[in-house]
Amino acid sequence: MNTKIGFDNDKYQRMQSHCIRERVLKFGDKLYLELGGKLFDDYHASRVLPGFEPDTKIKMLMQLADKLEIVIAICAGDIVKNKVRSDHNLTYDLDTIRLIDAFRGLGLLVGSVVITQYSGQEAADVFKKRLENLGIPVFLHYPIPGYPSNVEYIVSDEGFGKNDYIETTRPIVVVTAPGPGSGKMATCLSQLYHENKRGVKAGYAKFETFPVWNLPLKHDVNLAYEAATVDLNDVNMIDPFHLEAYGETTVNYNRDIEVFPVLNAIFEKILGESPYKSPTDMGVNMAGNCIIDDEVVRKASKDEIIRRYYQVLKDKTNGKCDDDAVYKMELIMKQAEVSCGQREVVKAALDRAEATNDAACAIQLPDGRIVSGKTSALLGASSAALLNALKELTGLADEIHLISPDVIEPLQSLKTDHFGSKNPRLHMDETLIALSICAANDEVAKKALGGLGGLKGAEAHSSVLLSQVDENVFKKLGINLTCEPVYK
Repeated sequence: MNTKIGFDNDKYQRMQSHCIRERVLKFGDKLYLELGGKLFDDYHASRVLPGFEPDTKIKMLMQLADKLEIVIAICAGDIVKNKVRSDHNLTYDLDTIRLIDAFRGLGLLVGSVVITQYSGQEAADVFKKRLENLGIPVFLHYPIPGYPSNVEYIVSDEGFGKNDYIETTRPIVVVTAPGPGSGKMATCLSQLYHENKRGVKAGYAKFETFPVWNLPLKHDVNLAYEAATVDLNDVNMIDPFHLEAYGETTVNYNRDIEVFPVLNAIFEKILGESPYKSPTDMGVNMAGNCIIDDEVVRKASKDEIIRRYYQVLKDKTNGKCDDDAVYKMELIMKQAEVSCGQREVVKAALDRAEATNDAACAIQLPDGRIVSGKTSALLGASSAALLNALKELTGLADEIHLISPDVIEPLQSLKTDHFGSKNPRLHMDETLIALSICAANDEVAKKALGGLGGLKGAEAHSSVLLSQVDENVFKKLGINLTCEPVYK
């Protein structure tokens, strides 16, 4: 396992903040900064760049707090469809409110919300009213026929001109969203149009961590990004515009490269001339300059690619993707020269499952030790593996029973007799509750419970697909889980 540091997080925050300040100065009055990816919980970045902290982007923004405000974009169609953000299981509208609360809790100014692609949807009207009742200004942006190709129409009073002008007060306006496809870039461009009409010198830049523009195209970090976005059909590419303009090879992805000629034309139409010669020019990403151990980040990225492969297999089993996604992942695996056999915890789980002829789970601790758990009458395999991992971490003997049957039996009775469950075995959350009850009067259970923090960064594998309950507990504990794509 990889517990070494490969990324200088402090250097990254300093460089990134400085780069954004410089970009503001380049344009004069105002910078619209499209911010992609996750702000509070970028666990993908922290896995592939060991040393990167999941809340690094927020800490960086907080260094600029007195100069920036935040606009959150949400697509009206996503509100209607109740689109869900998978990592939080929240619909985009609820996640927008969560983001507002989180930003404000850190002292950052959330200026407003913009509902994009609005065409009178009733659900969008209800959400708009709800935000306004919370004291949050809401602006509307409308569908533009021919977007993004019909530049003449887009950059006119009938195009961007019909959109509400978002009123802002700070020199840096961060435009973010609950998820992809929310209209962040179009929001920024619309604002450039309106600012220009008002005589304000405004500019646009893009801040996304991946792909890392100054790493090789097939570097494992960039391949891991392709693996993470296989459902979006993102493909890393050499930026041909940057190569032509500067003779320098840089990496971007297909969507930005395909849309750049149109963006360039829009910039020229709004500003008189384009400030950028390539998609790479638009970015303000310093991550590649802060890698301090290439071998460490390559190993971490290979591990992530294998995890993503298992996720795609799971999604295919659940009907969330098709064979094409699996084929793409297999190609990425081949390019990264990795195989499932390199994930040590997989073999441990499958060996235990074969030996017991039942579902099994294995956990690899951050120091490399591996423990496993089997299915029993009292506990599911994940719960058993969790307790065994806590024993291993805290130096408790394997034969010790951490949870008294006097605690387990009433919980099982509650599940089967009153909640109608056919499975009496305890899930991981129920197991931890039972352990917590025992810890009130049992020093051994209390010692085991104290080992929970040592599980962060561990790896786990299950021989079968797990319940959402168990998956959520693994996630909350910071354990990277993979599963065989089969149901018990």
